[in-house]
Amino acid sequence: MERGKFDLAVIGSGPGGYVAAIKAAQEGLKVCLIEKGLLGGTCLNVGCIPTKTLLANAQVFQKILHAAEYGITTGPVTFDYEKMKNRKDGVIERMRKGLEGLIQSNGIVVLRGEAEFLSPTELKVKGQDNLILNAQKTIIASGSEPLDIPAFPCDHKRVFNSTSILELTSLPKTLAVIGGGYIGCEFASLFSDLGVKVVVLEALPSIVMLQGKSVSESLTRAFAKKGIDVQTQVMVEGIDQTADGLSVRLKDKAALACDMALVSVGRKIISSGLGLEKAGVLVNEKGVIGVNEKMETNVPGIYAIGDVTGKYMLAHVASHQGIIAAANAAGQSVKMHYNAVPAVIFTNPEIATVGMTLEQAQEAGYQAGVGKFPFQALGKSVAAIETEGFAQIIVDRKTGQILGAQVVGHEASTLIAEMGLAIANELTLECVADTIHAHPTVAEAWLEAALLANDTPIHLPPKVKK
Repeated sequence: MERGKFDLAVIGSGPGGYVAAIKAAQEGLKVCLIEKGLLGGTCLNVGCIPTKTLLANAQVFQKILHAAEYGITTGPVTFDYEKMKNRKDGVIERMRKGLEGLIQSNGIVVLRGEAEFLSPTELKVKGQDNLILNAQKTIIASGSEPLDIPAFPCDHKRVFNSTSILELTSLPKTLAVIGGGYIGCEFASLFSDLGVKVVVLEALPSIVMLQGKSVSESLTRAFAKKGIDVQTQVMVEGIDQTADGLSVRLKDKAALACDMALVSVGRKIISSGLGLEKAGVLVNEKGVIGVNEKMETNVPGIYAIGDVTGKYMLAHVASHQGIIAAANAAGQSVKMHYNAVPAVIFTNPEIATVGMTLEQAQEAGYQAGVGKFPFQALGKSVAAIETEGFAQIIVDRKTGQILGAQVVGHEASTLIAEMGLAIANELTLECVADTIHAHPTVAEAWLEAALLANDTPIHLPPKVKK
């Protein structure tokens, strides 16, 4: 079998792996990137990019439906979902080709196949390429996949997971979404905006619970307006095939009839089959590979990044971890930090968060306060008829330091960047309040929220003093 020698081997070409490979190549290392599937991993092929492409389609459709509110007259509006799906496929293919060129331009050797450790510095690749390679250092970026539940497994014909549902070419009339986390809610929003009757079934007391009470309540209200039936604290016991579609069995409740179901109850880490035991890399019972601040595993020279570390299952976190791991593999000494990790849920309305929620800040012992500014009071939002939602800042009242921020509404995914920068650099309310924000823009919401948190509002009435 052919042999190769590299300074660094990277297992997995998702947003963590390919970024790590590029960073290492920039540092002068001879790098190989091992991929058993499609370049770009989950995010590009069956995650971030395809879902956001479909959501963009739905957003345009909704805008046209409400054109009369802007004084624009249209005729009957319809859409072809198969063409939407084909556009999604085209976007993925175009971006994948771009990624291939980017990897090639950095002199990275791409090896197609499955990777398996034979020792801490020896790997076997089996697939399209077959060879044994020696690598002084290795970065594991093997990612995750949708979690399958034995009680109601996906047949990918009527019961789908977040990967297989992307291949639909026609829409059901009714869809049950099992799981009210960010993935389930994005699909619920997408299909509802395209006219599907959607019910969300969540075992916890609220949907998107990790984003905090105010965000959860706001999205629940928005979903109610759209006609999405949100049922919380319900347990799904099984899904039965019927002559007309599906019957979702619920504990202590009547069964729910629907045409199709989406199982969105989490993701499973991919770390088995890599021969980690031969390299001496330790994993826990969930397959998580433990790492330190430098993204090092328990074995010197072997790093892990992305979903497999069990930290944050977010593409941008994987990318940053990849930069940290690659820099350390190249002989530098840098550490990963998680105090300002932004997260975005691309529902309609959008949701974005960074740092602590109010509840988390209070639990951590801070004398936490909040400044919450509604988009209804923002000129740009009123002009654009995008008044749903709010922007809020969580602050330490003792020091004025910004601890967290949440935004629900138009352009939330873009707006959160300002607060990410503020929290990462430990800025205070005064820093935001003293920054001139362009008018009229939705970013002014942060200025107003900062002033509110400081009890000095300009565009809302002051609090009544008792």
